[in-house]
Amino acid sequence: MDIPFSASGPQLAEPAVLRLLDANLDRAREGLRVIEDWCRFGLGRDDLVARSKDMRQRLGRRHQDIYKQARHSATDPAAGLAHPAQQQRLGSAAVLGANAARVQEALRVLEEFGRSSDPELAAEASALRYLAYDLEVAVLQATAGLGHRRQQLASCRLYLITSPCQTLEALETTVAAALEAGVRLVQYRAKQADDSQRFAEATALRRLCARHGALFLVNDRVDLALAVDADGVHLGQGDLPPAIARRLLGPERLIGRSTHCIEQLRQAVTDGCDYVGVGPVHATPTKPGRAPVGFAYLSEAAAESPLPFFAIGGIEAATLAPVLAAGARGVAVVRAIMEAADPAAASRELLAALPPLHSAPLPSPPLP
Repeated sequence: MDIPFSASGPQLAEPAVLRLLDANLDRAREGLRVIEDWCRFGLGRDDLVARSKDMRQRLGRRHQDIYKQARHSATDPAAGLAHPAQQQRLGSAAVLGANAARVQEALRVLEEFGRSSDPELAAEASALRYLAYDLEVAVLQATAGLGHRRQQLASCRLYLITSPCQTLEALETTVAAALEAGVRLVQYRAKQADDSQRFAEATALRRLCARHGALFLVNDRVDLALAVDADGVHLGQGDLPPAIARRLLGPERLIGRSTHCIEQLRQAVTDGCDYVGVGPVHATPTKPGRAPVGFAYLSEAAAESPLPFFAIGGIEAATLAPVLAAGARGVAVVRAIMEAADPAAASRELLAALPPLHSAPLPSPPLP
């Protein structure tokens, strides 16, 4: 006959029940640790880390000494047993799915066996089981989305980089026109604005891009990119090192790098950047004092770059043909759209002149 537990916790019970509850507390906590570490190191998602850690710690508070003292692995007939399915978990999603199921099943066991003997543990297990269902969905969705930004980047041919406008409304109107014309990659660049203006403008453009399914990046500022939930950041040669930016941004977001010679492009590849800018092809007032690289480096990039690259610098519809002839796969423009009398028409003209891309799968950057 079962000996009931007191309301304050387990006092006396069959050894088998104590061992069963201990084993399933261990099982659930271990599964949550696997999920938590993936959220931390694989996804860089502090919010999901906090959720899994809270669940694990709540179980830890219920894992009383009387359970641990009943443990005896040497007499457990299932200790050390493996299943062939464990060898088939070849991807992150399979490992996460298996550990999520492990957590959920263990919580159900705790709920069933704890109901008449440790009601507080049973109630906690019941509440956590429903949280575990939601956590699994959120983690698997985040994992599945790891490559979607890079896949979209690989399909982009025209990259719009903003320049200052007189008003926020004018900036939004210009960018909206380009997005409606088909631009799907936008970088917010504002060198002279204060942080308050930058935040307001970047927030507005982020919403616009999300509405049109376009990628949105921020020039230079990793903090601003994170603040507005941008898709990534573009770094110049004098900006934060890409490795530090990656540590801050996590593996999901994009990092672009300005390059002016083949050695810088090679370094960008080594640094785990997702794309590079190649230029300036022509002299441009956007980069005063920067000597143009001409078409020689552009041809080198076309022959060697494993990353998507965008030719930049004084490019507009009238100067596009020789840029394409040198091997450019995509172009980045500022004045050609931002200063056009009709930004939508200018965008359409450029898009029509660019050849379609046949994108290949891109390698993921190293985990932080």
